[in-house]
Amino acid sequence: MTGPPPGIAATRLAVRPVLADLGAGSRVVVAVSGGADSLALAAAVADEAGAAGVVAVGVVVDHGLQAGSAAVAEEAAGRCMAVGLSRVEVVPVSVAAAGSGPEADARAARYAALDAAAERVGATVVLLGHTLDDQAEQVLLGLLRGSGSRSLSGMPPRRGRYARPFLALRRAETRAACRERGLTWWEDPHNADPAYARVRVRELLAQVSATLGEDVAPALARTAALLRVDADHLDAAAAAARADLGAGALAAAALAAVPQALRTRVWRLLAVEAGVPAGALTAAHVAALDALVTSWRGQGPVWLPGGVAVARSAGPDGSVVFLPPAAGVSP
Repeated sequence: MTGPPPGIAATRLAVRPVLADLGAGSRVVVAVSGGADSLALAAAVADEAGAAGVVAVGVVVDHGLQAGSAAVAEEAAGRCMAVGLSRVEVVPVSVAAAGSGPEADARAARYAALDAAAERVGATVVLLGHTLDDQAEQVLLGLLRGSGSRSLSGMPPRRGRYARPFLALRRAETRAACRERGLTWWEDPHNADPAYARVRVRELLAQVSATLGEDVAPALARTAALLRVDADHLDAAAAAARADLGAGALAAAALAAVPQALRTRVWRLLAVEAGVPAGALTAAHVAALDALVTSWRGQGPVWLPGGVAVARSAGPDGSVVFLPPAAGVSP
């Protein structure tokens, strides 16, 4: 007796352990865009959900950013039903411009919709169709930004309610799975628009692989996995170091004594505690904060996003204080 074709087999094997970990009676949301990756995910979950005793709900988010997006979303929902998902929802969203760029704004709206859908249907996990190729592109984006190890660690297989069972699969495998099932997928025109950074990075990745004569995506994905272990350890150590510093005014000498690899993370923790939006702190901000304890020359406060000010008192026994937005006036 022969098994399923290679692409279908690979996608089913990828989702099987994730579903098995949920336990019988659990509910899971499958995020579907209509592209090959998410359709292959929906089909694989539909194949495996019954044996795992899991109820799978497809959710198609319509961002409304392109003409005909509602029709694309309905077609994706129909394909999800055709592969065996018993329930599919199309969720229209309004993408608000938050100043972070169209990709980030759409992502924020999408995740908010998926979070709401998970709460609505009682799902403990939301499955995303990101592949090894997406992971490699994420790492390259981090490299081009000059980011640290956390950014270079890419997308985790699991974070909170979100799981990515396809991170070890190639984009070619998900497309093969769709072809083997006779599924037609939607090609997002944004994926060919060089106005988007990810599209330019995808092209750059192909060029680097062609120049070196070697597919570099697997190496970038391995780098992400290795750095994630390091980053997790450093983040845990930084959290412990932050706790040791106590509350209120922080002794500058105690901060300076924290190893630099941890201190940069401690600054980020302190900034978020004081009201700086998560992810808004740049490397320049961290360097200015660090100078308060490593290159103290009597400089004035460091102003951070959100109107937070950080000041140091003079003298060898000086302390560092984070002032929330209500406590001061922005420069």
